[in-house]
Amino acid sequence: MTSGAIPPPSPRPPQRSRARRFIPLGIAAWVVLEIWLLIVVADATSGLTAFLLVVAGMVAGALVIKRAGRRAWRNLTTSMQTGAPATGPTASDKDTSGQGNTLPMLGGLLLMVPGLVSDVAALLCLFPPTGKLIQRRAEKLLSRRTAYTPRSFGDAFQQARMHRPDGKVVQGEVIRDDEPPTPPRQDPPLTG
Repeated sequence: MTSGAIPPPSPRPPQRSRARRFIPLGIAAWVVLEIWLLIVVADATSGLTAFLLVVAGMVAGALVIKRAGRRAWRNLTTSMQTGAPATGPTASDKDTSGQGNTLPMLGGLLLMVPGLVSDVAALLCLFPPTGKLIQRRAEKLLSRRTAYTPRSFGDAFQQARMHRPDGKVVQGEVIRDDEPPTPPRQDPPLTG
């Protein structure tokens, strides 16, 4: 039998953020722009020239990524041998102007993506003055957006678990390694 009660209305699904709404559109527009520019270059020169531009970008990107990877590996092995933390470039990395390996890796990846707009963006990442500007802006943006900085991976997981939208709580028992275990309870024998 059913009762005459009306079920409560279901909650509205969460709204998508602006970024999640516009990023796919931006990527689609970027791909269309890249294809259009390659067609324009191929019409203006020849198809072979456009093809050679794409291949040269891929080869140059692979070389940039390889160089930045070697630099990162060298920094890691040096820091492991000296016991110092691997923070930033060493004195032998004067050619990156203090950027570290993030922007050269990003620049190499963008060079490997076929297209002319991505090649221009890659060159902006690789050119030291614009690379510094991009790095400062990204650091400022990320530090402004990050209100809570977790101290460890466990803290980040705990923070994410507490803010679940459905509000479910998982029942369980906390077992800590830093406390001695409690002995099991001893019940008196049954007589009778």
